[in-house]
Amino acid sequence: MFTLKAPAKINWFLNILRRRSDGYHEIQSLIQKITLYDVLSFTLSDSLILNTSAPIPMESNLVYRAAVLLRERYGVEQGAEINLEKNIPMGAGLGGGSSDAASALQGLNRLWSLSLTHDELSTAAAELGSDVPFFLSGPLSVVRGRGEELVPCTALKPVSLLLVKPPFDVSTAWVYKNFAKLTKKDEKVNNITLFIRNIERAELSGMAGAVSNDLESVTINSFPVIGEIKRAMDEQGSVFSLMSGSGSTVFGVFGVREMAEEASKVFKGYWTAVVDTITN
Repeated sequence: MFTLKAPAKINWFLNILRRRSDGYHEIQSLIQKITLYDVLSFTLSDSLILNTSAPIPMESNLVYRAAVLLRERYGVEQGAEINLEKNIPMGAGLGGGSSDAASALQGLNRLWSLSLTHDELSTAAAELGSDVPFFLSGPLSVVRGRGEELVPCTALKPVSLLLVKPPFDVSTAWVYKNFAKLTKKDEKVNNITLFIRNIERAELSGMAGAVSNDLESVTINSFPVIGEIKRAMDEQGSVFSLMSGSGSTVFGVFGVREMAEEASKVFKGYWTAVVDTITN
């Protein structure tokens, strides 16, 4: 038996460029892994078994789907018993399910001695979900297309973050369905190069005006508490705050970890975590 840690992520920005002919949205985002982890353990078995507390039917869980995909594609006759310890909240915009799927691909590649290349794993990952390929790389990448086009960046120093999730989940499919804009304004795109450079160096002061998440307005419109959390973050001294992905988690950037820990005390009744960005 061996274990793998599956990290969560945040989106430093998320631009929705257009709706594609295949029904997906063309995106442009900067994604970074953070120090919040699910844990997967792998043991050889005669059949496929997934043990987890996640309230998802086994056949719908991305970990199970990853296992079925590899078995069918590469003619694997062995099974696996996978234990999934969930620490990343679901419906949170933190990529927990996608990260679990990527770790499942990596773990089963090792367990079943498949010797698959990174490109082969990435092809399988793209079939499982838009964010899954990112978690095979990292820790910081510009993501384009529907999530399968990755440009790695260099993260030199960690950044301390406060994560706050209100007591409800948000469906990614619902948010994209309700996203009305089909085109993007160029002025936001022009800030990307500067913003990426500052993220790489962890120099974020004064960058609040350069960061945006196009899905945020959709979610706030139906769940105003997201906006309230952002305002409270700013009142507690965050450099800036933003909803991650399709929500419902908001992250606040703090100059030092102690400030983030102190700010977390304001959000009683919410799920919170103080984390750092991952740099290697």
